[in-house]
Amino acid sequence: MQFSPGASGRIQTLLRDYAELTKMRVTTLIVMTAWCGFYFGALKNGVTSVSWSLFHALLGIGLVSGGTAALNEVMEYEVDARMRRTAGRPLPSGRMSLLHGTIAGVLLTVGGAFYLAFATNALTGLLALATAFVYLAAYTPLKRIHPICTFVGAIPGAMPGVLGWAAARGHLEWGALVMFAIVFFWQFPHFYSIAWLYREDYAAGSIRMLPAIEQDGSATGRRILLYSLGLIPVSLAPVVFGMSGRVYAAGAIVMGVALCYFGARLARLGLPMNAPRSKQRAQQLLQASVIYLPLLFALMMINVVK
Repeated sequence: MQFSPGASGRIQTLLRDYAELTKMRVTTLIVMTAWCGFYFGALKNGVTSVSWSLFHALLGIGLVSGGTAALNEVMEYEVDARMRRTAGRPLPSGRMSLLHGTIAGVLLTVGGAFYLAFATNALTGLLALATAFVYLAAYTPLKRIHPICTFVGAIPGAMPGVLGWAAARGHLEWGALVMFAIVFFWQFPHFYSIAWLYREDYAAGSIRMLPAIEQDGSATGRRILLYSLGLIPVSLAPVVFGMSGRVYAAGAIVMGVALCYFGARLARLGLPMNAPRSKQRAQQLLQASVIYLPLLFALMMINVVK
């Protein structure tokens, strides 16, 4: 079967729209984090090789993540239309209808949760559905009400490693809490740096994240530094619980100090938040946080204690 050039172009556009609707880059990071959680959960069962269980877990978690992202964009399409960085998304731009986005989001979220329940275990399916519910019913509306939205959103945001662990083990243990805590603390310097960079956009969209409603960045800077400092001892928990060894510990300390350095440079700047220099340092913190998490988990898996 051959497609006409016009049909091929429409298919490519639709695929790009689906990738944007499901926030494919974020979903990829979520799946990678879930992989780490599954890996350590599987080690508890004495399983060290890649199995179909891993495939089922990552596929199901990816489906739920993508579906939740799609429903989030459905709920926020009017907000997205007012912000430059999101106005080109499929829903606010009109390339995709709200009905289309809603159906896709519901099918992916609910279908992914049922897939996890049947392909892995019921606990993982329930946790995935609960995670999606908290994200959509609590975090999404709170973004337009109060800066506490960042703290609330960090709870479902820290669940991927827990879901991976649950998929491998069928129940939760301290190792799952370790995975949760690391991602929970990491999210604050990561998302505050994003909000710092796009504070004008967030203000235009009535997003009440802290960097969008304060002028000098002092409260944001304190929180960035506080959570970055807290991340250092939290990141050493895998060593305490016998999950990873000394090489990981050394790497976690070095990377934690580096992240604190970039956070401190931003927090101590003392310039208006929209000043070019402050945005440059927010960008550097964002880049550091993007490098930090996958590198930390990769080192944790390489230096595993068996």
